[in-house]
Amino acid sequence: MVNPKCIEKEAPTVKEKAELEQENGRGRQIGIMGGTFNPVHIAHLVAAEQAMTKLRLDEVWFIPDNIPPNKNAPLTSAKDRATMLDLATKDNPKFRVKLLELFRGGVSYTVDTMRYLKEKAPQNNYYLIMGSDQVNSFHTWKEASTLAKLVTLVGIRRPGYPQDPQYPQYPQYPMIWVDAPDIQLSSTAIRRSVATGTSIRYLVPEAVRKYIVEKGLYLGETNF
Repeated sequence: MVNPKCIEKEAPTVKEKAELEQENGRGRQIGIMGGTFNPVHIAHLVAAEQAMTKLRLDEVWFIPDNIPPNKNAPLTSAKDRATMLDLATKDNPKFRVKLLELFRGGVSYTVDTMRYLKEKAPQNNYYLIMGSDQVNSFHTWKEASTLAKLVTLVGIRRPGYPQDPQYPQYPQYPMIWVDAPDIQLSSTAIRRSVATGTSIRYLVPEAVRKYIVEKGLYLGETNF
């Protein structure tokens, strides 16, 4: 479980730490879910559960961004985002929160994280779980070709986005597609609801909702 006390107020000031324990023994099948998780919501958890069960993964690791490469909206503190992830995942023994990118600081590039994981635990097989919208922009990610060689790419189907397991224009990025319930939800929508006084009950885990209320997160926010 995450210990939020180990995170300073602003993640970029935290020196990189060896958060990943050295794993031994047989290789495992590990799902990777990245993002700002600002905040984590039920669609994240449903996608992780569907990928884990259908691909028979041993665990899914949630890795929150420090500074996302392609988003300009201000982030809630690293401590708050890590705590909400911990609250959201603590009841599932196969969900784990890893703070690698928060500890490393700077802009969070998935290829850097996967290089680190492959170095520290090369016996594991890693599955990068992405929404269809992320898949659609994957070719723009830093060193996408290298990243595609480090992991198995997994796409969660979403209406309105390509469903072809391989994009004809990007055959170097083979994709495993996983069907999941269609939940039209985003962190942006959650923040907007909080800021406008609309209920988010059942859109996030109850422990996360209570934390948002207790800490007064997203109140008065206008930059979504």
